[in-house]
Amino acid sequence: MDVDALLDDPGTRIVVCCGAGGVGKTTTAAALGVRAAERGRKVVVLTIDPARRLAQSMGLTELDNTPRRVEGVDGSAGGELHAMMLDMKRTFDEIVESHADPGRARAILENPFYQSLSAGFAGTQEYMAMEKLGQLRAGDEWDLIVVDTPPSRSALDFLDAPGRLGSFLDGRFIRVLTAPAKVGGRAGLKFVNLGMSGLSVFTGLLDKLLGKGLLRDMQTFVAAMDTMFGGFRTRADATYRLLQAPGTAFLVVAAPERDALREAAYFVERLAADRMPLAGLVLNRAHGSEAAHLGAERALAAAENLDDDGIVDHHTGKSGEGRTSPDAGSPADGPPGPDVRSEELQDGSPAGLPDSLGSDGPATAERLAAGLLRLHAERMRVIAREQRTRERFAALHPEVPVVEVAALPGDVHDLEGLREIGERLAEYPSGTGTDA
Repeated sequence: MDVDALLDDPGTRIVVCCGAGGVGKTTTAAALGVRAAERGRKVVVLTIDPARRLAQSMGLTELDNTPRRVEGVDGSAGGELHAMMLDMKRTFDEIVESHADPGRARAILENPFYQSLSAGFAGTQEYMAMEKLGQLRAGDEWDLIVVDTPPSRSALDFLDAPGRLGSFLDGRFIRVLTAPAKVGGRAGLKFVNLGMSGLSVFTGLLDKLLGKGLLRDMQTFVAAMDTMFGGFRTRADATYRLLQAPGTAFLVVAAPERDALREAAYFVERLAADRMPLAGLVLNRAHGSEAAHLGAERALAAAENLDDDGIVDHHTGKSGEGRTSPDAGSPADGPPGPDVRSEELQDGSPAGLPDSLGSDGPATAERLAAGLLRLHAERMRVIAREQRTRERFAALHPEVPVVEVAALPGDVHDLEGLREIGERLAEYPSGTGTDA
């Protein structure tokens, strides 16, 4: 997958990053935004994920419903980077304010049932994500919109949001609530209760279950929103079609692990079923080695040879008699060297290596070499396991382009780290990633 070609293409207007939790999806979305901006595009990154890492990595104290410009991005090519986080309630409020007259909008915004609905009704977040994406695209202010979706399979729930909300708004329950208001206030409610005994029993049950105050709030809300219901469905359907259009690209983000790639396979299949344009798979945190020619078995054999075959200060052959223990010293030898174990080595760096080995230096150096060989053997096992996992995914989905991003030694927490991730996304095709 050629990431730069995707980002540079003026026809690419929306990139949606989706994937399971904990695979670096937010970091990938931010890195794509930084790279696209520094290559000359005006970019906004919209996160639906409530995590704060995106703001922190971009040097922002907070993100909200308004795009904020990210300072420190190289704008010499004419690009800009902005970032924002979906505020579900504020987005709902903006819809009401823009599609209702001031009096009706005020009545809706002050309605207790609306306040509960806009703050936490199931599916509202996903629907509002569609609304916000539609607003950003309709304004035509941005060359590229990068969307960071929530973790796990709920990341694709926003694809179902128009249908779910439409079913709710068109449902029998809403029609029951709307009927009295359409007839007209108390007289209408009295008419319905007198003329439809079944409905009378139903509304009586609602009074007992919900309370008269809540039922009245719901009826008032539905009456005020009735003229807007059609607009909700129309806009959501338009955004859904926008996601299916050629200008949109979905990127599935995963780690080279069995569970993560199983989730990635689900995303790939779901996107195909919904006819969404899949650009490819980003395989994050892939391990590699510049000494891949030394396999795990050979590395372990060499380590055991150092430990067990008497190479370290042996004097009498394989019996071990007279052999100097690596941890023992004599008064003439001076203090023993440090005990360097493989688990003390971070990312293959020889932490704890003394500045001066002294007379015990050979023993210490060979213990260190054995530890490094064991670390290398473990790394080669990880690489082999990741390769098998990738091959299984490729066998199931050979049509999906893949780009690998090599593992970094630490977390990404600033623009420089995002810039490096962007370079790795563009540099390494599948199968050539190397460790940082």
